[in-house]
Amino acid sequence: MNQILKIDKKYADSVTNLALDTLKNNKQALIFVNTKRSAEKCAEEISKKLKQPNNELLELSVNSLKAVQKPTKQCRRLSFCLEKGIAFHHASLHSKQKDLIESNFRKGNIKIICCTPTLAAGLDLPAFRAIIRDVKRYTGRGMQNIPVLEYLQMSGRAGRPSYDKYGEAILVSSSDSQKNNLIKEYVNGEPEDIYSKLAVEPVLRTYLLSLISTKVIQTKDQILNFFEKTFWAFQFKDMHKLEKTIIRMLKLLESWEFIQFTDNKFRATLLGKRIAELYIDPLTASEFVQALNKADENIKHIALLQLVSNTLEMRPLLRVKLKEYDDFQEELTKYENYFLSEEPSMFDAEYDFYLNSVKTCFMLNDWIEEKDDDFLMENYDAGPGIVRIKIETANWLLYALYEIARIQQRQNILKDIIKLKFRLKYGAKEELLSLLRLKNIGRVRARKLFRANLKNISDVKNAKPEVLTRIIGSKKLAEELLNQTGAKIEKNNNKRQLSDFS
Repeated sequence: MNQILKIDKKYADSVTNLALDTLKNNKQALIFVNTKRSAEKCAEEISKKLKQPNNELLELSVNSLKAVQKPTKQCRRLSFCLEKGIAFHHASLHSKQKDLIESNFRKGNIKIICCTPTLAAGLDLPAFRAIIRDVKRYTGRGMQNIPVLEYLQMSGRAGRPSYDKYGEAILVSSSDSQKNNLIKEYVNGEPEDIYSKLAVEPVLRTYLLSLISTKVIQTKDQILNFFEKTFWAFQFKDMHKLEKTIIRMLKLLESWEFIQFTDNKFRATLLGKRIAELYIDPLTASEFVQALNKADENIKHIALLQLVSNTLEMRPLLRVKLKEYDDFQEELTKYENYFLSEEPSMFDAEYDFYLNSVKTCFMLNDWIEEKDDDFLMENYDAGPGIVRIKIETANWLLYALYEIARIQQRQNILKDIIKLKFRLKYGAKEELLSLLRLKNIGRVRARKLFRANLKNISDVKNAKPEVLTRIIGSKKLAEELLNQTGAKIEKNNNKRQLSDFS
């Protein structure tokens, strides 16, 4: 059931009143807003209107703080809301916090979630109401109306069959004219057409290389016949233009030496086959190859971080804000001689993307320099969730870079990539790498050991149990560390190092 609720402008807390009405009826709701900060503020405003929490909610609040190693301001804000059975949900949250919120919403402990549209797809939650506060979102072209399909996705979260017989999707308006526009554009609006992803070049070249690599298609006729039967061709209709696009992609893959044409057949080269298995964009792989060709013996770790940040796979990148523009350009001049990816002209359309890749690179660099989540949030506006996503993506891309370097027999670079990958996983300086091979030792405990002059496994092995207990704060863990530094330590270390890299 769709509703357009007209709210007089003087009632600034209209959404809060809707949330309170939902609680009064013992129901649950999702409130969709257009930014992360709006989600947090909305949840906080609702929480302030509620009475003191019960013990079960207090425990939930504490668990949300334990989800991260060192709670940030955002974590403490979430904890305050959870005490009242209210939550916010967006990309900056740690994955453990997201899981905690979703599972407790299903249990009924959390009654209201204020969220960005990322929660609109793929989740079956017991929301009786979907309250859509914002139908505009910031894009590269300014504030734009969201698509009808996105509105339908958000509305579809209300009244799920497994939880309710019906639900209410509520669009909030501030005037009669806006109300009429919302009815016309969204309630009675036609959803946008769906287009094949093959029309996007990165997807096309990735699938084309994959299909050739697995020998599903090899000749020109096989390739054209295959794509002629796709949804892309059905939509495109002009097979002549489609053929031109495919041939251009084939020539591109051939120029990158990922495929070769012999005996009237396209075959993947050794490098091309591995790239298809890694499932990265061939353009990214080509840029990696070019970068490795120009890299010298003393490659800097920041150069590798910028290289993987300057890829399509890392998008969306951290955005350089207008007030930061000059600062990052100044920082760029300090490191440009180290970077392996070519800097575009300031007047090039890709320059902003390149500058964003530098900001993302600096954030990852600060992470491996042991800066905590509060620092990253304050300096990069990157919450724990976004940081972890970027770390995971960078690790995947570093593994792909390692495989390309291995095939090219760049032995001198392999050890640098392994070292950086290990540092990126634990967010630690190089001096802690030996200690991080110990089980149950992360960067915080490793730093405590290092400051106590226990700088490697041999130092830990020779330490007295009571000294280790005092440093680590746990007698049981101190005993485990001493056991690990026994005769089998090399075997255990090697096993952990391999698992870290896989």
